Amino acid sequence: MNTTNRTKKSFASQVLKNLRRNWSLYVLFLPVVIYFAVFQYFPMYGVQIAFKDFIATKGIWGSPWVGFKHFERFFDSYYFWRLIKNTLGIGLYELAVGFPVPILLALMINEVRSKTYRRFVQTVTYAPHFLSTVVIVGMVLIFLSPQSGLVNQIIKAFGGDPISFMTQPGWFKTIYVFSGVWQHMGWSSIIYLAALSGIDPQLHEAARVDGASRLQRIWHINIPGIMPTIVILLILNMGSVLSVGFEKVFLMQNDLNMPASDVISTHVYRSGILGAQYSFSAAVGLFNSVINFIMLITVNFIARKVNETSLW
Repeated sequence: MNTTNRTKKSFASQVLKNLRRNWSLYVLFLPVVIYFAVFQYFPMYGVQIAFKDFIATKGIWGSPWVGFKHFERFFDSYYFWRLIKNTLGIGLYELAVGFPVPILLALMINEVRSKTYRRFVQTVTYAPHFLSTVVIVGMVLIFLSPQSGLVNQIIKAFGGDPISFMTQPGWFKTIYVFSGVWQHMGWSSIIYLAALSGIDPQLHEAARVDGASRLQRIWHINIPGIMPTIVILLILNMGSVLSVGFEKVFLMQNDLNMPASDVISTHVYRSGILGAQYSFSAAVGLFNSVINFIMLITVNFIARKVNETSLW
């Protein structure tokens, strides 16, 4: 018992010593902790609405408890499989296309030797990231307009018939994903460029002496060098594969493309905000978050076993 008490006191004194020594770093980190506590963790108190028939006048505690009633209603609803298929389809499509493109862009930019041309390419690819989603969707609508859109003008110039892209469900996922790739690929490549800058130049010099080509050096030096970064970002992206952004989908959505554009976030908006079904929408949102969390844990576990690189 005395040994245990001495160990606890030694640990406590060590913690206090570290706090005193690095107090400025902890103060610098404090705003981040406060932000996440106030805006991320404290609102989790309202999760219990998903298990109640929420009545605003009675408050959260006063509303009657109904258990999994709203979850069962969602699982049995006509829209359930359509929402899952659309949300998962867009999320996986976005991951399959949008995840490797910034890696390829970073590898190509890293090989550019002209600093002027390199800055030009980076500026051009970074710029769309700073455009708002409303502007991006407006540009998409203009370019794809059946009457005056640039894309349809090119199609007509080659003798084809105009295509109403935004009203055909089959085109929705492709337009959503590729417009997002164009907007974010440059900005997403920054972290890979930073990782590439940390690779020892002597490795490339030794490879050149051994007669390795540029592609061989990229494959055997650059890609393995940034692989830990790739794995970490892949885990984070897999953890949000069902969190398809509401704003862009909502702006691109219309009655004709609804079979392909209706996702969990837009359904929560219609049922929760417009329909005032707060408990039901909270249950749907909680289900979405739990699935994302399970996917994050699973992918992190697989990455740790396969590549020994993981978030924890």
